[in-house]
Amino acid sequence: MDFSKKIREYHFEFKHLTVLFVVLISFQLIITLINKNSVNTLLRETRDWYQKDSAENLANLTTTSLELIIESVSPGKQLSAEEERKIIQSFDIIFSQQKLQHNLEELCILINHRDEIISIDDGQNLFEVLFKDPGEISVINKSNSYVIDMYKELEYPILQSEQIHSKLDDNKFNIFVPLVIRGEPIGVVYMKNSTDFSFITDQIIATYDETTLIYISLILLGLLAMYFISSYTVKERDDTQKLLFEEHEKNLKKQIDYEKELVFTKRIYHTHHKAEKIMGFIKDDLRSITSENMDETKYRVTKYSNFISRVIYDMKWFDPPLQTIRSDLYKTNLNEVLKFLVDNIFLRISRSSDSFSFDLSLDPEIPIVHVNEFVIWEMLEPLIQNSIDHSKVENLLIKIKTSYNQELNYTKLVIEDNGVGINPELLELSEIKIKKLFLENVSTKDRDLPQGGYGCYIAYQISKRCGWTIDANNLEYNGCKYEIIVPN
Repeated sequence: MDFSKKIREYHFEFKHLTVLFVVLISFQLIITLINKNSVNTLLRETRDWYQKDSAENLANLTTTSLELIIESVSPGKQLSAEEERKIIQSFDIIFSQQKLQHNLEELCILINHRDEIISIDDGQNLFEVLFKDPGEISVINKSNSYVIDMYKELEYPILQSEQIHSKLDDNKFNIFVPLVIRGEPIGVVYMKNSTDFSFITDQIIATYDETTLIYISLILLGLLAMYFISSYTVKERDDTQKLLFEEHEKNLKKQIDYEKELVFTKRIYHTHHKAEKIMGFIKDDLRSITSENMDETKYRVTKYSNFISRVIYDMKWFDPPLQTIRSDLYKTNLNEVLKFLVDNIFLRISRSSDSFSFDLSLDPEIPIVHVNEFVIWEMLEPLIQNSIDHSKVENLLIKIKTSYNQELNYTKLVIEDNGVGINPELLELSEIKIKKLFLENVSTKDRDLPQGGYGCYIAYQISKRCGWTIDANNLEYNGCKYEIIVPN
């Protein structure tokens, strides 16, 4: 069952079937060629063995016939002219009959005579050498030097073993059969045989090729049929999958657009909530304006109004253009933004200021940053507010510190408190290698509170657009710390 499930996980495409088809055909051709070579080798070796055996049998039969004729003559017997004629005629019949074989090219007898090897290929010479006194021999054939030289190389092993020796030369067998008379070898019968059975092997190979061709054709037709059927099936499946993918893509786009709308709506609600608080401050300043605090109130109301304008602008864009966030045109003093937030936002809220306090340690040497100051406001305000909301302690102290590292050319901003700290689970890395605290819908607040899980997410997203890095950790004893690195 598990194996079938694993098989169903794999989807064969058209190219997979093509590769499978080519591989099967290639393997079949390779196997056919190997099998044909094996058959050729077997037939060749069988043919060579049979040719050698046939040639040796023929030479052995000829030698036996000669030995029987010679053995029939008693040694020392005085032969009449008629008997000599019959013996010579018997020898000539053996020579002539064997030469009628179409595969027999040469036949002779090699005999040692007076310390020489002579070649005899007719009955008269053979009779004279075997039955007459050497002094009465009229003709001795000393030609055929090639055969004699070959015999000299094999003479000793042949006469010692009294066994047939064969030598293959240019696809022709040179057969040497010991000629033994009354137990004594006197020479050899030489026969050159070119027995040819290629017509049999050619017929067998032709039949095999025909059978192989039919076999491969049937396999090829079967594979082609399977190939086209599978290809058609795969094409239908691909067409169906394509339609499903297109439908799925449409649904995904709808889902993404819907989620964007939800996120945008949530962000608008979040910024609207901040704008409501700032509008309250503006109204309060306008009600309390006097000639003495005119300039101070005007400066503060201008800042509030510009922040409201930024909030309204953010409501128009899901992803504002980068040049509206950071540009060389912006020359923002980070210390001034922090001081304004603390003095004119957090210390103006209706809650008793005795419940929390601020400790600012701002480095006057930090350089300006080319980021819209109200974008920085949108990023820092949720972090400071988060420290206030999750502290759950009395006499909360929030420390804000800026420092400039001239050697590495960056500014570090630290916001820390002495509260209970952040849940360690929120400081773990998520699947996308971001601390869970900075993910959307992850909150350090109580679950029942509205708009939880968005402040730190906004701070993280804005810091990325600004080109800054933000991190959060718990302090060693109590409280938490936000650390922002601002490259210059």
